[in-house]
Amino acid sequence: MGAVLTRPAPASIPDGPGSYQFRDAQGRVVYVGKAKSLRSRVSSYFASPASLPARTRQMVTAASSVEWIEVRNEVEALFLEYNLIKEHRPRFNIRLKDDKSYPFLAVTLDEEWPRAMVMRGKKRKGVRYFGPFAHAYAIRETLDLLLRTFPIRTCTNAKFERHQRLGRPCLYAHIEKCAAPCIGEIDTDAYAALVQDLLAFLDGDCAPVLDRLEKQMHEASEALEFERAARLRDQLLSVRKAVERQQMVSDRNEELDVIGIAEDELEASVQVFYVRRGRVVGRKALVVDKVEDVEPPALVARVLEQLYGDAPESEVPREVLVPIVPEDHDLYEEFLSLVRSTAKVRVRVPQRGEKRALLETVTHNAEEAFARHKLKRASDHNARARALTALQQALALPEAPLRIECFDISNLQGTEIVASMTVLEDGLPKRSDYRRFKIRHQEGQDDFAAMEEALTRRFRRYLDERDEGARARQRFAYPPNLLVVDGGKGQLNVAVRVLEELGLEEISVVGLAKRFEEVYQPGEGDPVRIPRDSEALYLLQQVRDEAHRFAITYHRQLRGKQMTTSVLDEIPGLGPARRTRLLKHYKSVKRLREQPLEELLALGWLPDAVARDLFARLHGGTIRPDREKA
Repeated sequence: MGAVLTRPAPASIPDGPGSYQFRDAQGRVVYVGKAKSLRSRVSSYFASPASLPARTRQMVTAASSVEWIEVRNEVEALFLEYNLIKEHRPRFNIRLKDDKSYPFLAVTLDEEWPRAMVMRGKKRKGVRYFGPFAHAYAIRETLDLLLRTFPIRTCTNAKFERHQRLGRPCLYAHIEKCAAPCIGEIDTDAYAALVQDLLAFLDGDCAPVLDRLEKQMHEASEALEFERAARLRDQLLSVRKAVERQQMVSDRNEELDVIGIAEDELEASVQVFYVRRGRVVGRKALVVDKVEDVEPPALVARVLEQLYGDAPESEVPREVLVPIVPEDHDLYEEFLSLVRSTAKVRVRVPQRGEKRALLETVTHNAEEAFARHKLKRASDHNARARALTALQQALALPEAPLRIECFDISNLQGTEIVASMTVLEDGLPKRSDYRRFKIRHQEGQDDFAAMEEALTRRFRRYLDERDEGARARQRFAYPPNLLVVDGGKGQLNVAVRVLEELGLEEISVVGLAKRFEEVYQPGEGDPVRIPRDSEALYLLQQVRDEAHRFAITYHRQLRGKQMTTSVLDEIPGLGPARRTRLLKHYKSVKRLREQPLEELLALGWLPDAVARDLFARLHGGTIRPDREKA
């Protein structure tokens, strides 16, 4: 644990805008923020710990000092915050991570004879980038179509210099996909014009190229230069195919970026579509690790900051469409406008029309990418093996936890209390072994007693089946290597007590506190420190979240059953088959209540006496005494 964070005297904190940094006991920056008023914002972190959001409280606990830098205005504070986050990479600031290294189509303008190529990784100055593209082959196919019209070189510098020495061009020149600058077949001005035409086309300005090629083709045909006309025709077809690869989203010459977001409590998936001249010319997928407490408006603000903080001004569009208005909306518009420098940038949420439809498409892509991201982490065998090994090491377990069981409790103000048991085997959910428990021997809202009952029933059943051997049905005969209870020290102590009473101390057990993602072990006062981005913690979160979902689903089923059967179960002659048929016919008890008596009497399969009693009960009346249930 770090030193206790000392609150600075309020008078010592400036009241102007700036950036503040929390540091741990070793002097490392753990969080960077910005504020319109440093005094107000910094002081807010020293409120009652119970009133702080979960991750904010965790950050304050990890910090031992706070310092600040005052600037002239909010925009400077935003730029300073961005640069400090980039420099220090604080553990409690959210980060955007590419879920893969996306390829770009790049044109190397910093070379004497610029070349087109596929590039990944860090961008460098003097190179124009287009994309990113989902796959490298998509770039190569597009480039192959364009080289017939814009025959600039694609070779490496070593190959260029070799053919320069040889005095003869490579195969690309012979098939008319390179203008052969290596042997002086084209001068620098003509080559520069080719490069500029390609850049304009990739920027989305397709019409002039298409018009020029079509005009030249007709002129060659009229001059009876049929071979040249055929070459121009082929070039025109290639360019048109390349244009078709760019999804058309608007009839107007729109220049905008569209950001779609899908999120849960721990991560978010971000999809960006780049639209230039009304066409989607690139797309990018990112994953956000939400290590700080952020509401959706703040998340959008962080995404804008990290997407465009280092972007060249040419890559910042006039308009950015987002799913929700960002925090400090005017500030972020000014921030983007300063990065662009040449014009004001609008950040807005489209309400209708083609832009709203486009935002929904991008958001749907983000949702699908998020699902794939989770599935990939869950199903990748190597990742699972690493996660199990990491979890064994982090918890000092005697063996890898090949079977993990997790228990969670769900109730609503002490009613319909249920417990769930979910299972991971070899890092994957084993849904056939999931179990649900309706708590029987406890009244009121006591999660500890409910957890004790569920664990006792599960492990007593295991002992019974173990003793019965082959005669038992073997539903619980396989014990876990690791037992996880959803909760902190209190729930952990309950689990330890149950295992000790049943003589099962050899089963390892931990508690996973939901609010802070802290892992507690028996006999240890402080939680085990497992890195937030580790596969080990993800494994625990996965089984815990699955247990929570399973418990909530069962709880809702019981509540729904209670609500629908409390009225219909008391009607004499209305058995399960007739109840099911009624609900299937009318969809809900509410719609059933809206029906007149004549409608119920007209149901040929429902006896008149039952129909009258049903109508009376639904409308607050009473059933005739001679038909009351015994």
